[in-house]
Amino acid sequence: MRRSLTLALFFLLFAAATLTAHAQVAPAASRNGLSLAVGGEGSVFQPDYAGQGIAQTSPNRLYGIGAYADLRLSRWVQLEAEGRWLHFNEFLGIDENNYLIGPRVPIHDFHGWTPYGKVLFGWGSGSFLTGRAGLISYGGGVDYRWKRRITIRAVDFEYQDLHVTPTIRPYGGSAGISYTIF
Repeated sequence: MRRSLTLALFFLLFAAATLTAHAQVAPAASRNGLSLAVGGEGSVFQPDYAGQGIAQTSPNRLYGIGAYADLRLSRWVQLEAEGRWLHFNEFLGIDENNYLIGPRVPIHDFHGWTPYGKVLFGWGSGSFLTGRAGLISYGGGVDYRWKRRITIRAVDFEYQDLHVTPTIRPYGGSAGISYTIF
């Protein structure tokens, strides 16, 4: 009786231990930390300048095209570079160009949708400026991974601070598509 009770207790402990044991398995698929995606976008911006040397809302929105590159070094370390040329629908010949680079932080990946925030630094130029001016851009948006190598930039919003006198603060949005090279 004692031997069968010990054997039953041993069997129960063994069964309980196997239920809580976790197996260590190699992942079925893993993603390399390094990737580079390049893309194009269409943009619409409020230039915050309508002439006469003062910062004011323009009656026309500027439309343009842009190109961007996202370099992913790891999940949380990413770098974005972009260039934007806003030359359509000008008011009094006022146009803008932007050349920016800076950190990009993805917030969370939810079924292919990835919201992100970014702060970009660079310079801007335009027909109303002599030369170029320093520019800081704060923004964010949402990307959707459509295919393995194709990502749709559903929306990208930026609020810019152009360091000129008077200070001009253009803002606008973009949408585009990118291809992951590696």
